[in-house]
Amino acid sequence: MKKYNKDWLKNKTVVISGASSGIGKGIAKILITKYNCKVIGIGRNKEKMLNLIEELKENSNNFSYQLFDVSKEENWHKFYDYLTSNNIKIDILINNAGTLPPFSKESNFTIEDVKNTFDVNFFSYIFASKILMPNLLQSNTPAIINMCSSDALCPLVGTSSYSASKGAIKNYTEVMHEENKNIYVGLICPGFIKTDIFRNQKQKTSKLIDFFSMDLCKASKKIVKGIKKLKKRYVVGFDAKFMDFMYRHFPKFSLKFFRFVFKKSGINLFSDVFN
Repeated sequence: MKKYNKDWLKNKTVVISGASSGIGKGIAKILITKYNCKVIGIGRNKEKMLNLIEELKENSNNFSYQLFDVSKEENWHKFYDYLTSNNIKIDILINNAGTLPPFSKESNFTIEDVKNTFDVNFFSYIFASKILMPNLLQSNTPAIINMCSSDALCPLVGTSSYSASKGAIKNYTEVMHEENKNIYVGLICPGFIKTDIFRNQKQKTSKLIDFFSMDLCKASKKIVKGIKKLKKRYVVGFDAKFMDFMYRHFPKFSLKFFRFVFKKSGINLFSDVFN
């Protein structure tokens, strides 16, 4: 792998998918304000992108955005052409876009539901990584960071398609790391974080989920710290570390344990799982 010193993050050009809100937004703000990075945010909501520009204030010149659906391969080809035509060389790709379908039994998910989840959570990462790789390799410190989930470490009831998509990107990323020694490939597995990822759910939040959820600002700082340290596999949050430990040591019991906890909680989030 190329040499990355302790200040390797400074002054880089970074592409972040799903940058308009949540973790992507939090990471973008830290990279811009603390490390003087130029960030190109990818998303679909122009209003949210403009809000981020306002929040950045005097640092807003270091942020630009492109609006497109990351799940469509042709859009990444167009983005690559945009970079080439504007002579933009990128150093870091952070695949962060994600979708969490409503918690439900596996039998309730249609084939189209599963396909849509994989298109965003898995295939968009593959499209971005493969299509942008020729540009990335021109950097002295090329890096691809894939945002995953604790659900890839320990699958939870009601999340069959989401868990499968995150498990797929986890395994894909870990193989990428071993096969590409000339580039830093990182996998980030956060637990529950206070974001709007529950926007598609019946219930936007709950006391139980809030109890385990990490503050977005704190989580973003930890994630950037892990990237700076070139972490190959970085598990963020007590809940994520607990899930990882449980599944590695007690795989069968952990599935039953978390099912019991969710069922006994009586949270409306999981009503379609246990009905």
